[in-house]
Amino acid sequence: MALLTYPNARSLNTSIRAKALVFEDAKSRAILAKIERLAPSEANVLIMSETGTGKELVARHIHTLSRRNQGPFLAVNCGAFSETLVESELFGHERGAFTGATDAKAGWFEAADGGTLFLDEIGDLPLNMQVKLLRVLQEREVVRLGSRKAKPVNVRVVAATNIHLENAVTAGKFREDLYYRLRVASIELSPLRERPGDILPLAEFFLRDYTSRLHYAPATFSESSNKALLSHNWPGNIRELENVIHYALLVCQDSVIKPEDLQIGSSELRNQHSPTSSTHKLLSPKTQYDDPIEQLEAALIDLFETNPDALFDKIEEAVMSSAFRYCHRNQVQTAKLLGISRNIVRARLLKIGEIKAESESIA
Repeated sequence: MALLTYPNARSLNTSIRAKALVFEDAKSRAILAKIERLAPSEANVLIMSETGTGKELVARHIHTLSRRNQGPFLAVNCGAFSETLVESELFGHERGAFTGATDAKAGWFEAADGGTLFLDEIGDLPLNMQVKLLRVLQEREVVRLGSRKAKPVNVRVVAATNIHLENAVTAGKFREDLYYRLRVASIELSPLRERPGDILPLAEFFLRDYTSRLHYAPATFSESSNKALLSHNWPGNIRELENVIHYALLVCQDSVIKPEDLQIGSSELRNQHSPTSSTHKLLSPKTQYDDPIEQLEAALIDLFETNPDALFDKIEEAVMSSAFRYCHRNQVQTAKLLGISRNIVRARLLKIGEIKAESESIA
């Protein structure tokens, strides 16, 4: 069984990224074979998949199998930068280029020279930065903010996205020429629910990992727990699986994990991942309808009749908060779900207190 993990994986926050990836399922083995074919080339690669599936692990494996493996591998989350700092972060700046720039600083492209630069959440990159990124990929040189001198860079770019970039191109939110420049080669990483052969091997890996980390006695899954793991839909993918196993190990008795320890499979948990049920819990309409939109309209009418203060703000807050929780507090996924930009999501979440300014770059 092929297994990919991060260097120093135990130091990583489990909520940030998928920490392990196995290739046991037939779909996964086909993906691994494709990675091994693409890795030795110098082609840019675009990895497309849902959040929590291990895109960065794939990017790292591409780097390891490439001729650049003696150079640096650097990972950058494009969605974590504010629009005012993204150019400086990617391409660097000179001293005095902007207020607070007391020293010159190399950007991520210069830092990755000779190696591989992983650009995660590439779909969140502002349009004006997309133009500059395209130029860097074409010319293989960067111009620092505040400078007129180009610096050559030798970097292979591996980009990743959890949104449909083709739809973003059609909507005018992503440049078509950049899309094709990034997608010289592409890898579609299937969500965990579509590769069930990986579920139990991953669960066993996380069980051994956390048993060792917590200095617990060796634990096992009951047969019914294995069935529960295989029947769950895993909307949060590998990231969700890891958190489920961690919790189950903490609460299980006699070192045997039972279905009730997993906190999955119940109607309550499944309802947390159902858009219609989220609407039911949020608005609690008096009349139930088969069509969730009709139900929502009925709930709104009930609210109109009560005429509370600041009604629009309350509705917006309820929608944003429930969508954020539904997406496991992931801002990018929330933006995708609601069909708005991540910047709007971040601003609304800050306004309603769902996130704090100093932690906004985490999700």
